[in-house]
Amino acid sequence: MNKILINARYWFAPLLIIVSMIGVLIGGMFSWLGVLLLGVGILIDTLMHYQTDGAGFDENGETNGIAWLQNAVMYTMLGVFVLLQVALAWRINMYVSGAPLSAGYHHTLFGILPYQAGISGLDLIGATISSGIFAGIGIIYGHELSHTKGYTFAISRWMMALSGKAHFSYAHVYNHHLELAHEDDPATSPRGRSLFQHYPLAGIGQSKFLYRMEQQRLARSGKSFFTWENRWLRGYAMSLPTIFLFWFAGGWIGIGCLAIVWFISNFELEALNYMEHYGLIREKGQPIDYRHSWDNSTAFTSWFFIEIGRQADHHDRGETHFWELDEVGAPNVGWGYFTLFALALAPPLYHAYYKKELAKWDEEFASEGERKIADRINKQVGYA
Repeated sequence: MNKILINARYWFAPLLIIVSMIGVLIGGMFSWLGVLLLGVGILIDTLMHYQTDGAGFDENGETNGIAWLQNAVMYTMLGVFVLLQVALAWRINMYVSGAPLSAGYHHTLFGILPYQAGISGLDLIGATISSGIFAGIGIIYGHELSHTKGYTFAISRWMMALSGKAHFSYAHVYNHHLELAHEDDPATSPRGRSLFQHYPLAGIGQSKFLYRMEQQRLARSGKSFFTWENRWLRGYAMSLPTIFLFWFAGGWIGIGCLAIVWFISNFELEALNYMEHYGLIREKGQPIDYRHSWDNSTAFTSWFFIEIGRQADHHDRGETHFWELDEVGAPNVGWGYFTLFALALAPPLYHAYYKKELAKWDEEFASEGERKIADRINKQVGYA
């Protein structure tokens, strides 16, 4: 029973993604349910400030994580994300076709779910933002599966392709995990950069990495860049079904809604990268250590983001399942990702907070060479 409860706490995200999708299907004010849930998540994460352990191990030394159960949830999420997009496309089609807006929730979907026929422009905005928020939060499963091989890696690619980000699966493993905390890693934000500045630079940088990797790989094999074997091109082709779905649902209005969904979901992905390694420094050629990641082990963040906050152990053991990650004594800023995300939306507050945290890191964790680099950068960005 204890194992079931430990595993059940990692179902927060799947359940809320489904709840947000149901809100889109019901329509009306429920279209904004995803936005409301994000606000509630920020509040809960801030109030649940205490640190928690990972899934841990039982008295026999075996992990408390139930592998087949957690894997089943992750694989199933690909279908859930597809249904989330179909639900939004259905609502878009209602809007562009001018379906009459009913006064209440008198119709039923599949004879079970009551919904409001038609949708107003305002509620379509709510449905689009809600879908973007939970498509972005769902990217955590694409990240987890990017560290696997075979068909599960393909699932990761398809999950990321739903947000136009299939290149992430390669860039994350072969760039970020090898160049972490160095300027050669576009996913690591240097000191002084805001989340709004980091978002486009990180996204373009990761895509550029896979572009160059494929360019060099195909050249070594004597093959043209324009081939189906090109994983960079193929990744963007994997996003075409989503584009066609929204085009057929609502033409340019559908494409506009999809652009908003992609903007929000990718913004959340880069926000995670931003918070996980902000301002940390590693000398080129030096090994990646625990100190090069900000760990995050507050309760709601750990459970909602399936232990993705245990970055230090994750970067040490990249292919280790999230339920096996452990506390390793890495630097920890003490607040959860929801709280830090809200803080990052106000750059002056974020920098004021991290200026103090980075000063501690420079003093307690940095090597001599890293401290010299930090001193130079601190003067440049006003952190001195």
